[in-house]
Amino acid sequence: MIAFFLVVVLGLLALVHWYVWRRMVRDVTAPGGLARRIGTGAVIALPVLSVAALVSGRAGVPFAVQQAVAWPGFLWLATLLYLVLALVVGEAVRPLLTRWLARRAAGAGAAVPAAAESPARTGAAAPVPAPAPVPVPERLPAPAPAPEPAPEPAPTPEPQSAPVGGVSRRLFVSRVVGGAAAAVAAGTVANGAYGVLRGPRVKRVTVPLAKLPRAAHGYRIAVVSDIHLGPTLGRAHAQRIVDAINTTQPDLIAVVGDLVDGTVENLGPAAEPLAGLRARHGSFFVTGNHEYFSGADAWVDHVRELGMRPLRNERLEIAAGFDLAGVDDVAGESEGQGPDFVRALGDRDRSRAAVLLAHQPVVIDDAVAHGVDLQLSGHTHGGQLWPGNLLAGLANPTVAGLERYGDTQLYVSRGAGAWGPPVRVGAPSDITLVQLASKQA
Repeated sequence: MIAFFLVVVLGLLALVHWYVWRRMVRDVTAPGGLARRIGTGAVIALPVLSVAALVSGRAGVPFAVQQAVAWPGFLWLATLLYLVLALVVGEAVRPLLTRWLARRAAGAGAAVPAAAESPARTGAAAPVPAPAPVPVPERLPAPAPAPEPAPEPAPTPEPQSAPVGGVSRRLFVSRVVGGAAAAVAAGTVANGAYGVLRGPRVKRVTVPLAKLPRAAHGYRIAVVSDIHLGPTLGRAHAQRIVDAINTTQPDLIAVVGDLVDGTVENLGPAAEPLAGLRARHGSFFVTGNHEYFSGADAWVDHVRELGMRPLRNERLEIAAGFDLAGVDDVAGESEGQGPDFVRALGDRDRSRAAVLLAHQPVVIDDAVAHGVDLQLSGHTHGGQLWPGNLLAGLANPTVAGLERYGDTQLYVSRGAGAWGPPVRVGAPSDITLVQLASKQA
């Protein structure tokens, strides 16, 4: 099954790149020219880099090599998405532009004879009338000259071959559509990459809880997920996140999974700024699915060294008057470390409000069954790259934001980083300051 899936993915990737080569290389360059050779080489090399970026981490290649292929490989994947979308839209624009140019050329051609018939419009001198004929003696009439054959009309050029600016109409249209598609794709990816590298913005959300005591009214939890330290996002990215969180002066910090894409050996230095997180009641961490791709146990030990407290299917009482619980990610089930709601929530006092940290929103049904008041999650990235939000919605009950499921509320963060391409389109990164509100207040 996995082999079949890989064959389908590789086949689709090859088909998409053939389409891009056809529209962006073959249709806009001369056969055998330097531009065509360069374009063809790029269409071959870029997908190879993309595949290398995707598999190099799990293949265990040196981290320097991972970094070298990650930026061009992942950025090309994002560019390819929007380049193909723009070219597909261009397929509808192409015949419209061709017809407009044909009508424009036909109108210009019809105006030439009319201009030639009017000497006054062209500025040519008026013809001088011929002198009157001198009478001659009567002679026998000369034979009438044979009529000259009428000249054949010049052939009308075919619409597709009519030149525009020195090139054929077909080539002109292909270059206009291809250039516009390239500009749209490059601009979209550049803006999305800037949004990630600039750092996440802070959102503020107020969540009323019926069981929250009056003393906890206004309690602030800084929620951050999906930081994804890795070959593209490193120490500077972690420092930006720490600075953004600390400026909110939270009472508690919740790191809800997918902290890293790599081993402690490679990314330990990049995570060091997280030791600077500051909150009155401390920082807490639960695993995400990517921790299980990177050595979850090693990372749990490392985040503890950085000053965060891992919550692995456990619960504690917060002094403000509510319970804080955390469960392992469902990806840990393959290692016998999946979520255990009975262990984390089974024997608690249900008269107290409970806040649950769980990486994936899909465990919301278990949270409802165990009387959780608020679940804080991430994982979806909000879709990260539009229209990825549509796909994320098929696999998750909530893609981003706050929703209610029975007596339980679920808040899903878009995340502070990015997986794969360090680009976000239509799903800006965020850190959320969740302010709890007591209905008793």
